Amino acid sequence: MPATPSSKPTAHKVAVYASVGPALHHYEVNVDTCSLQKTPAVVSAPDNIQYGWPDAAGAHLYVVSSNVSKYVSPSASSHHRIAFRIQPDSAALEPYGAPLPLPWRPVHVTLDAFGKHAIVVYPSPARATVHRILEEGQIADDVAQQDDLDTGVFPHQVRMMPSGKSVIIVTRGNNAEAGKPEDPGALKVFSYRDGVLSNRASIAPNGGYGFGPRHIDFDPSGRWLFAALERQNKLQVFSINDDAISATPLFDRDTLANPGNPMGHQQMVGTVHVHPSGRFVYVANRCSATTSIEGRNVATGGENSISVFSVNPQSGEPTLIQHADLHSIHVRTFAIDPSGRMLVAASISAMSVRDASGATTLPARLTTYRIGSDGKLSFVTHYDVDTGPDRRMFWMGMVASAR
Repeated sequence: MPATPSSKPTAHKVAVYASVGPALHHYEVNVDTCSLQKTPAVVSAPDNIQYGWPDAAGAHLYVVSSNVSKYVSPSASSHHRIAFRIQPDSAALEPYGAPLPLPWRPVHVTLDAFGKHAIVVYPSPARATVHRILEEGQIADDVAQQDDLDTGVFPHQVRMMPSGKSVIIVTRGNNAEAGKPEDPGALKVFSYRDGVLSNRASIAPNGGYGFGPRHIDFDPSGRWLFAALERQNKLQVFSINDDAISATPLFDRDTLANPGNPMGHQQMVGTVHVHPSGRFVYVANRCSATTSIEGRNVATGGENSISVFSVNPQSGEPTLIQHADLHSIHVRTFAIDPSGRMLVAASISAMSVRDASGATTLPARLTTYRIGSDGKLSFVTHYDVDTGPDRRMFWMGMVASAR
């Protein structure tokens, strides 16, 4: 999981935390063998976990939760922010203060450069809120924001710029469908000071039409921003100069092995992560389109893979070098260990797939890969996760806890 711009911790233990509905499970990580060991330690949020973000010291994990999603339609909505303390000896989690309410369904959370505030974004309504973090690490009250914040259409991620002085809200927009015109996407840039956001710039090539970013990440030098375009199945690279992002991308690359894939809106790019060395970029390709076979919804195909790109250290130009099979359907989150030697991918739920007998169930999985010196992924193993009939492994992260 990406660190904030603060200094990196001295690693003690590397842990994977994976949510199943409101439950957050802890796995010990062996980077040398690219293996996971599930522990008995489980903590819970009041609602289904949406996303988590650790502080730079690896001492706390901040989680947002909601009982509202496209998978669930409750009669009464419930949304929360929760702090967990990471035990330095075991990396097990324990609740740290009471859960506090949020106004809408959150989709992403991050911390500022000094770990003093948590920033949360919401897709509908498109909003952002900022919450103080106490010196001891508990999450606390809200910071008042201006009424005119330009949060675009369907925010999906929020990140601090490498300088720690600006915030980017990644707004995906929406495809045109059912007679409704396209909603444009953008990278909304805000100046940031002591928890207060103010409008700075909107990066929206072609007015944001045909531009549907979902997630971004930065190279370690802070020169480039890599944007994964969910609606276009693209990776784009933007330059950064004194927190100013180029108005148009330097480079535009397809992430799919078959860019002409007929899956339409069901084929989507997901998370993007830059390797700790800055030499490689990884992007998740997701497809969960189904068809009915004898009354059973079965996956129709599409690409479920990690696209691996090498990065030119002088120009930032990405070159596609691999499509790694995910051995599962619809990986929403994946993470790279701080040493850059291991990648773990998490699929959200079980799904029926075709086989010789007609169809079989492919469970939700945590899948591990070794990262070679050339950046390519080598499959090691997978761990089946029981999500039950109505739960999702909606978030997974990898955290190095401090000594």
